[in-house]
This record gives sequence, C-alpha cells and structure tokens, in this order.
Amino acid sequence: MKRLLIIFAAGVPLAAACLPAAASAGAASSAAVPFTCSSISVNAPAGTAVESVTAVRREGGTVTIPPVPPLTDVVEIPDVPAYCDVTVTLTHPGVGDHAKVRTWLPETGWTGRFQAVGGSAFAAGDYGAGLAGAIKSGYAAATTDAGVSTYIDTSWALNSDGKVNTALLKNFADRSQHEMAVVGKQVVNEVYGRPVSYSYWNGCSTGGRQGYMEAQRHPSDFDGILATAPAINWDEFEVATLWPQVVMNEENTFPSPCEFKAFNEAAVKACDPLDGAPDGVIGDPATCAFDPRKLIGKSVECDGEQEIITAADAAVVRKIWDGPRTPSGKKLWSGIPIGAGFDLAGTRIDADGNRVGAPFPVPAIWVATFLKRQPSYDLSTITYAEFAKLFEQSQTEYDTIIGTDDPDLSAFRRSGGKLLTWHGQADELIPAQGTVDYRRRVELAMGGARRVDDFYRLFLAPGVAHCVGPTSTGPKPTDALGALTAWVEQGKAPQTLSAATKDSSGKTVTRELCLYPSVSRYTGHGDPADAGSYSCASVRH
Repeated sequence: MKRLLIIFAAGVPLAAACLPAAASAGAASSAAVPFTCSSISVNAPAGTAVESVTAVRREGGTVTIPPVPPLTDVVEIPDVPAYCDVTVTLTHPGVGDHAKVRTWLPETGWTGRFQAVGGSAFAAGDYGAGLAGAIKSGYAAATTDAGVSTYIDTSWALNSDGKVNTALLKNFADRSQHEMAVVGKQVVNEVYGRPVSYSYWNGCSTGGRQGYMEAQRHPSDFDGILATAPAINWDEFEVATLWPQVVMNEENTFPSPCEFKAFNEAAVKACDPLDGAPDGVIGDPATCAFDPRKLIGKSVECDGEQEIITAADAAVVRKIWDGPRTPSGKKLWSGIPIGAGFDLAGTRIDADGNRVGAPFPVPAIWVATFLKRQPSYDLSTITYAEFAKLFEQSQTEYDTIIGTDDPDLSAFRRSGGKLLTWHGQADELIPAQGTVDYRRRVELAMGGARRVDDFYRLFLAPGVAHCVGPTSTGPKPTDALGALTAWVEQGKAPQTLSAATKDSSGKTVTRELCLYPSVSRYTGHGDPADAGSYSCASVRH
C-alpha cells in the first residue's frame, strides 16, 4: 500500500512541481485593476444551472492540504500569496449532479495568465497542491471535481439498478473540464475586472487525458495545453494494465518483488550501453531486446532467503513485457516497458502463506465496476480468453465517451493553440508507446510531422516513471510549463526540454530531451552527466 500511495502522490502536485518561468516581459500587471472577493456572479454554461457561488479571502502563508484517501500524508505548500477562493457549484438539470468548480486568484502579482489543473486516477481535479503552486507563480487557477469522488473511490459509478451512471461518467470524461474553463474565466473577469490574457491547461495522467480531450472537443478553451503522460486510449490501456495479473494467474506463477527487480536490473545492464553512455538508463526501450530466459537458474536473495529464478518466472516476465495478446496471438496493446517497474505485477502473501496477485487499483476498478458491473468481482478468475473479450467490450462501450484518441486536431490548430506533451519511457502505468502511436496517427491525419510540429510537440524522457514517480532514474523536465508559455506567448517552439536529476551519489545529471522522433545519443566525449555531451539523432521505429 505504501508504494501505491507514493505513485498516486507523484501524480498529484504537478503544477507545484513544474512551475513556469517568471512572467515574460510585457505580461499584464494587475496593479491598476480592481480586486474584489465578494458578490461574484456567474452565468451558467450551456446545459447547466448554477446552484451556489461562494467567495472567501484566504490569508497568505503556508497552505495545508489534508490527506485525501488513499493518500495519508498532509501536504504543505509554503509562501502562497493571499488569494480569493471561489467555489461555483453546477448541476445538469435532470441529472442531480453537483460539480464544483474551484478557482484561486492571487490578490497581488497576477500575470494575466489562467491555469486549469487536471486530476489523477478517478479524481477529476486537484485538491489544492496544484492550485497553490499555480498562484505562487502568478496564475489565477481553477479545477473541478466533476461531481465525482477521489482517486480510487468510484462509488458513484453504478446507479441503484446496477447500470453505469453515464451522466457522471460524461462529467468525468469531458464536459466538466470544459465547464470549468468557462466558469473559471468568468470568475477571473469578475474578480480582476478584466479577462485573462492567456489560458493554459496543466495535467498529468488523467489530467493529461483531460488536456487532450480539451484539444479534441473544445479547441478554443486554452491557448496552451501541457499534457504529461496522458491517459488517452483510456478504454484500451485501463484493461491492458491488468494484463500482468492475468498472466500470473493463468501461468500460476507469482515472482517475488526481488525476482522482478533482478529481471529489471539485468535488462538495464544489458541495454544501457545502447545509447552510448553507461548511465543506468535505457535511452530507447524500443531497441532493447533482452531475453529474460538468460536469468533462469540465477539465485536471488529475497528477505534473507535464496530463491532460484525458474523458466516459469522468465515466461511470466516475457509475457508481461510483450504485452496483451488474444489467445490466437493478436497483439492488443503495449506491455510494461523494459526498464520500468513491476508495480502492475504486484503480489501479496495470503492467509495460507501463498503468494498471490495484488492488482493495481485503477485498472482493477475499471474492469470490476465499469465492465463487470460488480465492484467485488474476483479478478483472479479472468482467463486469457475472457481478457480479450473484456478488452473488446471496453473499446465498444467506452471509446466514444472517454477514449480521447481522436487524431483530428484541425480545429485546435485553427484556434492557434499549442499542445506540449512529455512522457516517461519507464512509465509502466501508461506506457509511452500509446502516446507515440497517437502522435503518429495525428501525423497521418494532418499532413505529416512538420505540419503537426507547428502546434503539437512530443518529448520522451528515458528512465522516467509515471508523472515523475519515485522509481524514475532518468532526468526529468525542469520547466515544461515555462517552455509552453514561451511557445504560446513568444512563438519560441521548443526544440528540446531541459531535464535534470540526482544520481545515487547526489551529483546533478542534466540532459536535453529530444523532440520526437529524435533520441539522445552520447557524442563519445565529455562528462556523461552533462547535457552538452549528447546530441539528438533522428530515428523511427
């Protein structure tokens, strides 16, 4: 459970972790405009009614975010300016929902920018860390709960008759984000007495998917969209990420965490040199062809005891890396990237002392609740054949609602919007290959890579886990939002994204992430920890 909490926590305070650069010269000043934090009126977006509006002035200082289940830690954000906290509650007549739009507006130092903050897992929005980070950087910021619940609480998903609550699912999938953009901008206009100069979306995982949905269905909402590790292809990958559990159950083989670690370390050791630099990171996982059968017979120490890696263990790892297939061998989706962690292959010891599967909550909930309509369904009974049927069912029932993979971004391009995405290549929860495949489909639909680069750019981060998760070993982008604002406001399209991390000795390692499809290659001279020792080489797989 501790590892699960860390993973969720990694995806929550994105805006706080990826603060933009200082406001550019010429950014609007708020010094001469009125500021009010009372008597705010809001016109209801189309199809909604406003239930209530509250506005409260908050003192500056440290903002404390209480723990939100399943997270258990209190988050404290220091040095937050005084702000106006506005909550607008919307409902869709006849639905009975209550979707809250929360907007924070700094009392001083507003740059004229507006930032919408996305959600994580089954939470549609932010609980305060992202909002606080945004207003510290001069943004007015907004988020929405979409009328649903927290990260892994989907008690809203089924009606009393056991059918999926499609109204709330639509809120979560799409319409509440658009309504938040409309309401948030209204609130900004009311509080500051003038409209926003530039509007941005900022989200990772679910928040990344929301950003893509905005570009696809509401292309005029934002000038710039930062969508990290986006959960597009939701209807496919949420089933696909249950695959490691299905494999272990079907093969009746449950490798221990230290055995999985041994496979991972061996793969990294074998494939690390392929990019020219021995830095403990696989530069391009697509080029790694490590065969897990090489570890058969190897002794691994686990909790003080020696375990021997078997052919069955290697077969399980091979299937997990290969990814979901039908019983006839048809490829369904990408597997866990080689070099990433094995949290999706989690296990536990049951009451009888046997090691059994422990599914990751998000895909487990999706399959049990949204597909089986039985929240307590025993996922360990799913066979390879049934898995393939569930994969197809998810596509059929949910692609048009939450698929978020429409490659036609022509309206977004016409609106002048910019879409910037980076995705870690050691992301096991949402493999980067799904984002790469989407980018290729956009190129096919919209005139090729060069034309698409005019408004949509993708960067891949070797060794980085989901939303900069704790298992990341590669350099992480240091200011992606700053790169996006420079692109939107100054026309400076990013050719690379600056990234950095600390190695095991505490030394800072820097890198420039390359614009897709280029990859970073060591030049053969210079410090391997210095970004200047690398260049971007074009490659397609």
